[in-house]
Amino acid sequence: MSGSARQRSDADVELTTRSASELAALVRARKLTATELLAATLRRLKEVNPRLNAVVTINEQAHEDARALDERLAGGEDVGPLAGLPVGIKDVTPVANVRTTFGSPLYADYVPDEDAEVVRRFRAAGAVILGKTNTPEFATGGNTFNEVFGRTRNPWDLGRSAGGSTGGGAAALAAGLIALAEGTDLGGSLRIPASFCGIVGLRPSPGLVPTHPSEFAWDTLQVTGPMARTVEDVALALQCISGPSERAPLAQPVHGRDFVAAARSVIPRGLRVAYSADVAGIGVDEGIARACQGAALSLSDAGATVHELAFDLAFARPAFLALRGHWMVAQQFARIPLIERMGTNLAGNIRSGLQLTVESLGEAEQVRGRVWELFRDFFSRHDCLLTPCMAVAPFPVEQNYPDAIAGRPMATYVDWLAPTFVLSLTGLPIASVPCGLDAQGLPIGLQIIGPPRGEERVLAVAAAVQRNCGIGLPVV
Repeated sequence: MSGSARQRSDADVELTTRSASELAALVRARKLTATELLAATLRRLKEVNPRLNAVVTINEQAHEDARALDERLAGGEDVGPLAGLPVGIKDVTPVANVRTTFGSPLYADYVPDEDAEVVRRFRAAGAVILGKTNTPEFATGGNTFNEVFGRTRNPWDLGRSAGGSTGGGAAALAAGLIALAEGTDLGGSLRIPASFCGIVGLRPSPGLVPTHPSEFAWDTLQVTGPMARTVEDVALALQCISGPSERAPLAQPVHGRDFVAAARSVIPRGLRVAYSADVAGIGVDEGIARACQGAALSLSDAGATVHELAFDLAFARPAFLALRGHWMVAQQFARIPLIERMGTNLAGNIRSGLQLTVESLGEAEQVRGRVWELFRDFFSRHDCLLTPCMAVAPFPVEQNYPDAIAGRPMATYVDWLAPTFVLSLTGLPIASVPCGLDAQGLPIGLQIIGPPRGEERVLAVAAAVQRNCGIGLPVV
C-alpha cells in the first residue's frame, strides 16, 4: 500500500470507528456529508471485510440514499437523529430490494419487496442501510456460520469466533464497518457476540421494539434490538426504533421515556447493585469471573452499594430448552416439510421441538413463572443484577461450540450459552457491556439485568461500567 493510500486508510479508520452519536452530529451540522461517511465506510469494508466475512450483502441503493439525505440537509430539513449513519441489518430481517437469505440455502436468492418495521424506523430516523450482516441459518446458534456465506471471524483474533447469532453485526461494529447494528436475541444472540467482539448489545423487553414481520406473532422469547460501540449509541438507536406498531401485537408505550438521557446520566448514590458470578451453574473461566467481579465492584466508586450473592437459575436450563423447542416449531412451522434441506443445527432443533410433550411445555411454563417470582423478590431488595455474559472466551472459529468450561467438559453442547439463555426467560431488559480483556487480549462482557421495563436503569449502569472499564477497539 502506498503512503497516500495508507494515510487515507488510517483516516477512514479514525472516522468510521467514532461513536455513532458523534458521526450523526457531524452530519446534522453539515461538517460531514452522508456521502462522505458512506464512502469511507465502504472503503474500510473493502479493505477489512474479506478477512472478517461480517457484511454479506451490500445495499446497492445506499449511495442514492446518502445523496438524498445530503440534499435534504442542504435544504434545511431535519433528517432525523441517525443522520447518515451506516447501519447493518441482520440477514434474518427483511430489507426491501436487498437479498435476504436468513443464512439458509432455501432462501439464497430471496429478495423481499418490503422493509421490516425496524428497518423502516431506522430509515425514518435518517440512517442509511449499508447492507446485511452474517448470521447462522435462521439465527440458530451461538457461532456465526452458514452454508450460504461461511464463517464470520472475530476482529480481535481472526482465528476466533465472533459469537452468534448476530455475529456479523458485532464483528462489523468492532472493525468500523458500520455505525449501528440491528439484531435479534432468543437465547443471547445480541449479548453473546457483543461480549465476544467487545461492543455493546441490548436485549430490550419484549414488545418494546416491534418484530414485524414474524412467523410467530405472539413470541415473547425472541426480541429485536440494537448493538453499537458505546452505550449512548445503543440508547440513540433504541430511541428511534422503539414504540408500539399496529403491525405487531406485543407493545410497550414509550411516551416520556428518554433512553439517551439515561445513558448519559450518572448512577444515583446508593444504587443497590448485586453481583452473581454464575447464575447458570455451569462454572466460569477464572479470568472472566475476575474481570466481571472487578467491573461490578468499580461501581462503588460512583456511590453504588455492591453486594456479591449466589443467584442460582440452574434449575431453569431445561425449561428454556423446552420453550426454545416450541419456538423452533412455531417459527419454522411452514418449512417443516423442507427439514431435510436444512442445515444440521436448524434441523436438529426443530426435531427436538417436535418431540416435546404438552406436559413438558406446561412444566417449562411453570418454571418460567418461578423465575419471574424470584426476580420480583430480587428487585424488592436490589436495583440491578450483574453477572458474566459468557462463561468462556471466544473459541476457535472452526469449532461450532467450545468443548469445556473452566477446564471441565460440558454436559451438553448448549451449556456454554446458559448464562444468557436462562435470563431470556425473564422478559427483563439485559445489556452486555465490555468490561475487560482476558490473558489472550480477548474481550469480556458483563451482563446487566434491570427491573421490568427498566431499560433506562440498564443503560445508566452499562454506561458507568463502560466509563470505568473501557477496552477500546481491535486493530484489524
